[in-house]
Formats: sequence, structure tokens, C-alpha cells
Amino acid sequence: MFSTYSQFIEMACHQAEPQRLLFVLTKMQLPKEATAEQQARFEQGEGGYLESVLCVDKLPEEVLDFSAFVDESKQTELDWDIAFISSMEGRAGFAPNSDEAVQPLKLMVQRIEAGQVANFLAVNKQGELLQFQ
Repeated sequence: MFSTYSQFIEMACHQAEPQRLLFVLTKMQLPKEATAEQQARFEQGEGGYLESVLCVDKLPEEVLDFSAFVDESKQTELDWDIAFISSMEGRAGFAPNSDEAVQPLKLMVQRIEAGQVANFLAVNKQGELLQFQ
């Protein structure tokens, strides 16, 4: 297994078949009807829900450095808190193309918004891996 983003990328680069990485960038949100208790927990970094703000697919060699990925994401002017990452395996020595990534990205968004995040790598903007309970 891996404990850093760099280890994840290294593992993706050394798979038997080329990989395409899927990124769903999310923002922590607080419901409009939140109670005072929910608002207080949210301000302490707890509670709320994840809203997907951007989906992108990349080859591992395009995102070797997470800080460069964060810098590139700033060009969208969309704010985000957590990146969820998954991968698609290629075949016959070819990585999947971006068109093939559209449906898996949609499924990732649905799972993330349903709170089913255990199968994805989660990374904050500082490049730290996150675990959800």
C-alpha cells in the first residue's frame, strides 16, 4: 500500500497496463438549514457534505507533483477542499482515453455525493492523504 501521494503515483506508473487517473475535486458545504450546532461543528472542520466542483482525468506522468496539480487547478478559479482519486487500467499497452473516463467520473461523483468514499484516495490541498470513518 502507500502512505503518500507520491507513492500512489509511483505505483500507478509501474502497473502492468498504463493507467488513467480520475480526479473529482470537492468542496465542503454546510446545508442552508443548518442548526447552530451543525454550524459550530462545521467551523471546527466536522460535518457538512461534499459537493463536487470539478472532474478531470490525467495520465500519471501529468500529475507527478501534487503541488503542480493544485497550482493548475487554481486556473479554474473553483475553490475545492478534497480531491478524490481513482484509476482506470488500460489494455494492450494503451491507457484509456479521456472519452472513456467520462462515465467512470460520473459514477465517482455519484458515490462521493452519497458518502461512499472508502474506495477512493482522498487528498487535501496540502497533499496529505485523508481517511474517512
